[in-house]
Amino acid sequence: MTPAPSFADALAVWWRIGWLSFGGPAGQIALMHRVLVQEKGWLDEARFLHALNYCMLLPGPEAQQLAVYAGWLLHGVKGGVVAGLLFILPGALVILALSWLYVLLGDLALVEGLFFGLKAAVLAIVVQALLRIAARTLRGWLHPVLAVGGFVALFAFDLPFPLVVLGAGAIGFAVAAVRPRQAEVAGEAAGVDVVSRPGTFAAAMIFLGLWLGTLVALLGLLGPDDVFSHIGLFFSKLALVTFGGAYAVLAYVAQQGVEHYQWLEPGEMLDGLALAETTPGPLILVTQFVGFLGGLRHGAADAPLLMATLAALLTTWVTFLPCFLWIFLGAPHVEKLRSQPALAAALAAITAAVVGVIANLALWFGLNVLFRERTAITGWGLDLRLPVPGSVDVAAAVLVAMAFVLAFVLRLGLFPLLGVSALLGCVWMLFLAA
Repeated sequence: MTPAPSFADALAVWWRIGWLSFGGPAGQIALMHRVLVQEKGWLDEARFLHALNYCMLLPGPEAQQLAVYAGWLLHGVKGGVVAGLLFILPGALVILALSWLYVLLGDLALVEGLFFGLKAAVLAIVVQALLRIAARTLRGWLHPVLAVGGFVALFAFDLPFPLVVLGAGAIGFAVAAVRPRQAEVAGEAAGVDVVSRPGTFAAAMIFLGLWLGTLVALLGLLGPDDVFSHIGLFFSKLALVTFGGAYAVLAYVAQQGVEHYQWLEPGEMLDGLALAETTPGPLILVTQFVGFLGGLRHGAADAPLLMATLAALLTTWVTFLPCFLWIFLGAPHVEKLRSQPALAAALAAITAAVVGVIANLALWFGLNVLFRERTAITGWGLDLRLPVPGSVDVAAAVLVAMAFVLAFVLRLGLFPLLGVSALLGCVWMLFLAA
């Protein structure tokens, strides 16, 4: 592992990651792994995966929380705050701009097409990261079994992420209790250089105060029936229960936003999801689009776009504030676990399960890129979403194949890979698409 970078160098890298974080959690985790571990060497494999393990257990967007954790490891509280903000800021700005265009123009097909080629590149980056992480972490017989088990549990049975990774950790701890030497090896592999970052608990309390203070101010100043109070309370509650990523709660958001609060129409929810899927940042940023339309339709009638913008900003504020709280509250304690052999063995088992989690995310992303329709197979505990063969997107398949050649055969770097793929996508949309 190379020495910690200067804060200015890290700032530039987090800004770049924020603008390139396409592809949902799989693509974002893969991007951070490639930049922070492989290219820069600022974090070693064990520490990166140790942080990822903890983030997988938390409610909210795990990739954004991983950015906060990594930034905290490198530069303490200010590093975590900057990394977390820069991870979501580009996507939030893009979603806000597109929300304005959506309301004013009503058609964003061309804007969506600009990101068409990037999806293919992101899929190649995800597969690269998955293969690299699997090769370095799946040792012996137990860890490959846990990785496969985690993948099957998620893909075939749709079990919650926390249940899968906690189950793996329990198995790893139990095996370590029976075979202590395995626990010692896991502890040595993880390393015991526990970091100390002054002011972390104080920062956690500040974020807790900001979060709760926002809700108290909304209720006290506007009352419980105002649209801004509804938005603040609803998305704060959502931030507490979003285990398993954005897709675990999107159906709930759509139901409440459409039927209960009447912030938007059913088709508009699908439009917002399409915007979030094709722009940088966490997929949960779709909530900003929901809040935007809620403020537009239920705010002050004499300034609808201003009300919409304020509602969108409020939505993002209450949705992402808890992410900083969870990391600053828990990361120092999670770091101490690295020096405990038995607990390190449990975390190594969680790492193996996380390989299965990333594989599931990669497959989900790939199927959504390559196929327009999926069919459900349920019963006997199964909850499979398999692609419909006739719905394959030929153009996407061609772009994905070319991206894999660029990544695995020609071994292009990150920026050339994204640039060439984006160019190919634009060529398709402008000159070849019907």
